Amino acid sequence: MDLRKIKTLIDLVSDSGVAELEITEGDDHVRIVNRNTTVAVAPAVAAPVVAAPVAPAPVAPAPAPAPAAAPAEAAKPTINSPMVGTFYRAPSPGAKPFVDVGQKVKAGDTVCIIEAMKLLNEIEAETDGVITEILVENGCPVEFGQPLFVIG
Repeated sequence: MDLRKIKTLIDLVSDSGVAELEITEGDDHVRIVNRNTTVAVAPAVAAPVVAAPVAPAPVAPAPAPAPAAAPAEAAKPTINSPMVGTFYRAPSPGAKPFVDVGQKVKAGDTVCIIEAMKLLNEIEAETDGVITEILVENGCPVEFGQPLFVIG
């Protein structure tokens, strides 16, 4: 593991407030402990208890049940983000996107890149199909499990 990567990890730990981070990469093992994290604990103070009259809470009407989804609106298969990071449609700025709407893909085809911790991770299609919708804008942050593409 190179020193730049370790320095980046140290900066991430100190900026995020995470107490500890442990990473194993092949034979390399790094453990970073942030000793600057503090937990604020308020001291216990006895306060006098005073009873006050309480008005009954208003009762809200029960919400109407959600309409059942029509069979045509069944869950669409999606390609989801396997990690938190930044979504990129192309391998570099100005390059042709990996996939466009209407394009056929096969399992294993690269559909996008997600940058996480300065590493570019190629995301591959898990099944064969046609990209019917792109759900994320180029350069936007994505969460773990967030749908990126609808595939039909």
